Amino acid sequence: MKKAALGILGMLVIQLFAPAVASSGEPLPVDRAFAISASQGAGGSLSVEWKIAEGYYLYRDRIAARVPKGAALTVETPPGLVKDDPNFGPSEIYYRRAEAVLSNAGSAPIELTYQGCQENGICYAPETRLVDPATLTVSDPVPLRPPPVVNWETEGVSASPVEPGIEQATGTEGFELAADAGLIQSLRVEGGPLLVLAMFPLFGLLLAFTPCVFPMYPILAGALAREGDRLTAGRGFILSAIYVTALALAFALLGAAAGWSGQNLQMVLQSPLTAGILAIVFVVLALSMFGLFELQLPAAWTSWVTTRTGGMGGSKRSAALLGFSSVLIVGPCVTAPLAGALLYIAQTGDVVLGAAALFGLGIGKGLPLIVLGTLGGSALPRAGAWMEGVKRVFGFGFLATAIWMATPLLPARLDLFLWAVLLIAAASFAFTVKWRSGTALATGRAVGGVALIYGAILMVGAASGATDPLKPLATLADRGPAVSGAKQLDFAEVESAPDLKAKLASANGKATLVYFTADWCVTCHTIERSVLRDDSVRRGLAGFQLIKADLTDFDQDNAALMTQLRVAGPPTMLFFDANAREAAGTRLVGDVTVGSLTRSASQLDGY
Repeated sequence: MKKAALGILGMLVIQLFAPAVASSGEPLPVDRAFAISASQGAGGSLSVEWKIAEGYYLYRDRIAARVPKGAALTVETPPGLVKDDPNFGPSEIYYRRAEAVLSNAGSAPIELTYQGCQENGICYAPETRLVDPATLTVSDPVPLRPPPVVNWETEGVSASPVEPGIEQATGTEGFELAADAGLIQSLRVEGGPLLVLAMFPLFGLLLAFTPCVFPMYPILAGALAREGDRLTAGRGFILSAIYVTALALAFALLGAAAGWSGQNLQMVLQSPLTAGILAIVFVVLALSMFGLFELQLPAAWTSWVTTRTGGMGGSKRSAALLGFSSVLIVGPCVTAPLAGALLYIAQTGDVVLGAAALFGLGIGKGLPLIVLGTLGGSALPRAGAWMEGVKRVFGFGFLATAIWMATPLLPARLDLFLWAVLLIAAASFAFTVKWRSGTALATGRAVGGVALIYGAILMVGAASGATDPLKPLATLADRGPAVSGAKQLDFAEVESAPDLKAKLASANGKATLVYFTADWCVTCHTIERSVLRDDSVRRGLAGFQLIKADLTDFDQDNAALMTQLRVAGPPTMLFFDANAREAAGTRLVGDVTVGSLTRSASQLDGY
């Protein structure tokens, strides 16, 4: 989404790559990715609704309806978000929810066709469902779809323990599948929320050392001072820990509210208007971080809270109330990053994760307060220009988020141009800020140099017509000399399970790569244009038998092949040894890279 944050650059890195992280993992069965239902609409029309899982999207122009073996029907669909795809051009897509209305449905059953994809993952084959307007039931007209993908997190799997390094396989006539297919992807999914929960305390720690968070230090110090002679290191630790815990709980409640709002406003959040508004809000937050203005509550509100809590002494109850109310007292350094986090979490619609993440944010922000409460006032850091620099880093992070949110609304070249301007501006900041030490100066200049160079590359890419910020010079590379025939990998095509079994049987001692692809698979085009043309990949696969299963015209044979190989959709790569046994831990699903492909291939003889 992809993805670590170190030091003050953490916010920028996470915001820049958050989209890539969001959708990694084991692909869902199609009926869970796109849950479909039918209902009676106004004026006798038929309304069909899809509830789309997080990290998946549905194509507007792939929704069609007809009477079985009859004429096509008119389908009314709302505008979607425009996704500028380098292979297919601009396409309208739906996130979270989609709806189609058939005003002339009649009473006869209707064949409804649709297609969607996993973000940065597989594209599903076109799906067809039989909708009965009389009973409003949705059924499968023909058993062409592959079986559901096993979800190792929620589905019960009966299997005896397998010793590490020993391959347990599922046998089918002609080949054997490794029992671990998909398990690695599931573990990656489990790591996603953990990464979020690990990063938010770091964000909180960054917030703790910004100047306008310092009102909390004297608030806590005043409460501790009222303890008088009773104040010890242990008592100071307890009171400050209560203060910080209450503060974190206040953040958690805000996270829960954001998640709940996301659940209720899913339709609004997917609209282009909302995306534009949220992008503007993040620009405003960034300008606040750059010091153009301050975002804070009216003075009367903060005075009221201070008055109500000032006379309570240093008791535990007072510490808890002070901590909880400090969320309202602090100024723009807390309000702006907190608002940015809430806007992001609101779009996920996950109340539990949102509350837990912001609880971590509060704990991270309060760690220096606990140190202050335990060690005394001497632990209070002094404000300085370096703290203003932290605010600027948050500002660049908010601008990166604004560009990401506005991407579906912008022409592809303008999107790339904005990323270039942002990186060049960040580089200028790194070269002009006053660093506190020689080490910080060297690090800042190095990071600024990298940002400046990559920003210039993005600018050249935008001028040449490129659209991918991660591959800005791809257009220029494509204009070079055509790839010679010697550089093209030669794939034999199979259409059915018997075809594959025959190919595996005649491998002549070679390992085999089986690649599932389709013309409508966006990620497949990227793999074939870049990964499979890489020199190291070509050399590594020189000793392999290469087989391609093309699912463009999806039929019964394709479905049977996918069923036997437990494949959810393209792109998927399987690696078989010379004895037609799939090598454990080598299956690749979704966004295949040069590194992942070579790592999987290197586990077999022939690499």
